Amino acid sequence: MIRTVTASRYIAPLREGGSLPAVVEADDGALYVMKFVGAGQGPKALIAELIAGEIGRALGLNVPELVFMELSPLLARTERHEEILDLLRASVGLNLGMRFLPGAFAYNPLLQPPPPADLASTIVWFDAFVTNVDRTDRNVNLLLWQQALWLIDHGAALYFHHDWATYHERARSPFPHIAHHTLLQLASELEAADAHAHRLLDAARLAAIVAETPDVWLALDAAFGNPAKLRAAYVAYLTERLENSAIFVEEALRARRVFV
Repeated sequence: MIRTVTASRYIAPLREGGSLPAVVEADDGALYVMKFVGAGQGPKALIAELIAGEIGRALGLNVPELVFMELSPLLARTERHEEILDLLRASVGLNLGMRFLPGAFAYNPLLQPPPPADLASTIVWFDAFVTNVDRTDRNVNLLLWQQALWLIDHGAALYFHHDWATYHERARSPFPHIAHHTLLQLASELEAADAHAHRLLDAARLAAIVAETPDVWLALDAAFGNPAKLRAAYVAYLTERLENSAIFVEEALRARRVFV
């Protein structure tokens, strides 16, 4: 179950991304990177962050704990920066937080030793499955923390949900963007990663993950009329993509042959 906390103190913006996330303290005393529902990408970025992050966790990957974060209008009382103030006002209510990893630093492909092949292959499989375009050399979205590799920032994943008219076809997409994945050259065990994923994921597990998505975020998407139908569409897409994983695995293998 995803915990719910309340944002109690805005600490600092993180300007690396376009959505202006921030380090925020919550009422449990912990620090989180808060992703705002009122940011330019809107609730779909939070939905992708939540679903993709929990799928990554189900695969045994390190994903910082995700929490729902309630934002009170009172938090904006002392903010003087106009852009941040507008964002806080637009995001009153339920947002998403990712546990802050103090002292973590960005993964660098030149660091030694590299991630083992089984881990790299699982990450590449995962990003192809959730169609995450944002794990490249330019923007790795991987952190090294406590001598382990952690996956962050999945708001750009599941981009099929920006056009529901074609979601059945996109479930079988080979995902050619995988050719730009920062770990692709190290992913020499993709077939084993595919088998591993099929042991851990099925329609029931995917449905349980999608069920965590709050009604208040889903209600802002009028594509299916109500949150229950929208959840069913997410599950249908993810289940069909899992059943046809050979398509994107073959694409990743083909892309690897260019480099290896």
